[in-house]
Amino acid sequence: MSTDTELAPLPSISRLGVRVYGEAGAPPAGIAREDTLAAEVPVALVFNGISHAVMMATPQELEDFALGFALSEGILDAVDDCRGIEVEAVDAHDAGLPEGMPGVEVRLEISTRAFERLKGRRRSLAGRTGCGVCGVESFAALDLASERLPAHDWLARIDLPTVLRAFAALPARQLLNASAGAIHAAGWATLEGELVEVLEDVGRHNALDKLLGRLARTGRLGEPGFVVLSSRGSHELVRKCARLGIAAMATISAPTAMGVRMAELSGLRLWGLCRAPRGVLYADGLASPSSARTASANASMP
Repeated sequence: MSTDTELAPLPSISRLGVRVYGEAGAPPAGIAREDTLAAEVPVALVFNGISHAVMMATPQELEDFALGFALSEGILDAVDDCRGIEVEAVDAHDAGLPEGMPGVEVRLEISTRAFERLKGRRRSLAGRTGCGVCGVESFAALDLASERLPAHDWLARIDLPTVLRAFAALPARQLLNASAGAIHAAGWATLEGELVEVLEDVGRHNALDKLLGRLARTGRLGEPGFVVLSSRGSHELVRKCARLGIAAMATISAPTAMGVRMAELSGLRLWGLCRAPRGVLYADGLASPSSARTASANASMP
């Protein structure tokens, strides 16, 4: 895959003058301050000249985002199906958006086979931050089925101390969130719990797509390791990981019931509520779907 990239000149954060009320010792008229806010811009994903989806996202690492989205949504089967990616900012007026709300177009050139399949899907996603199922026309179009992941002899090594070690390193790598708050992170950790990649976005789905795209572009999708997320474990996130062969995921918040069931069916190891010294193992990734059970574990960092 080749990439011809013109980075969109849109900031990931913005600063706004605000007035804060209710702090101890503050006058009744409040205190004037400057606040830092996360950017949230419409990003149009355009495949071979046809716009397929508009997602609200943080305007950085958009090449990773677009590739990760295309792979995790089944638009592309492999990285080589993408021939090139271009990113361009679009003026609010030209995009038909309100004044002061510019957009970004990410244009992907994909293989003929992938494009023909995309046109046949008749699926359009639009609008909300990290929206997972907007525009789906039927239950079948939810595409919830997932092939079972191959067995890995290293999966049991992703235990509670390993997971908590990765989460302990996450806050220091969440640079945008430290400035603005309201921003999710997706990270990639080794079997030793070393956090080696962290990508951020206002949408949890987008953050994961950025991470998956980064792993795909650098040829690391097949490496042993696990995903860590600053969010809940919803079914879309489990599905995205399983579709690309990621065998383990850990989230700081709880999963949904559908997320757990999808993990059981796909053979994905799913940790949730990972807040030291505690974590909950919802799906071990080792048992068959019929015998998979939830289990909790409490331990301290070594």
